[in-house]
Amino acid sequence: MRKILFAAGVAALIMSCGKKNNQDVVLQPDFDSTAVASDSAIVQEPITTSCFITVSGKDSLLLSYEDNLGTITGKMNYKNFEKDGSKGDISGLMNGDTLKVVYTFEAEGTTSNREIWFLKKDKNLIEGIGNYDESGENYADGKSVKFEKGAILTPTDCKTIEKYLK
Repeated sequence: MRKILFAAGVAALIMSCGKKNNQDVVLQPDFDSTAVASDSAIVQEPITTSCFITVSGKDSLLLSYEDNLGTITGKMNYKNFEKDGSKGDISGLMNGDTLKVVYTFEAEGTTSNREIWFLKKDKNLIEGIGNYDESGENYADGKSVKFEKGAILTPTDCKTIEKYLK
């Protein structure tokens, strides 16, 4: 009789342990392993800095920007000979092979904004040419922006143009 009671007790103990473990798994998720799995899935890509320049006669356009996963920030300077140029900041997005930015600049004592697009082609940037709306800040129609006759900016060492962008 003792053997039967002992065997029944052991069986009850084993069954209760099994149920407790199943309940722990269901009722108390393991947040640490979830966090580790999520953290290991995140891949940090470095922020890249790119610099470009174009020169036409005694006029030049200098551009430096950082690309943080498609979000663009940087500086631009239209340096013109014997007429007012402009200097300022850019911010925008890389949309496929097109860099779409808003240029916030100072010219003739006034701060202004202007939408500017650049097509990235063969390591160069080609400035888009298009009609602006009444405000003069945004393209009237994005489909009208053409790159065939735009200024071609070539890559340059950022240290070379750094002093002109400050």
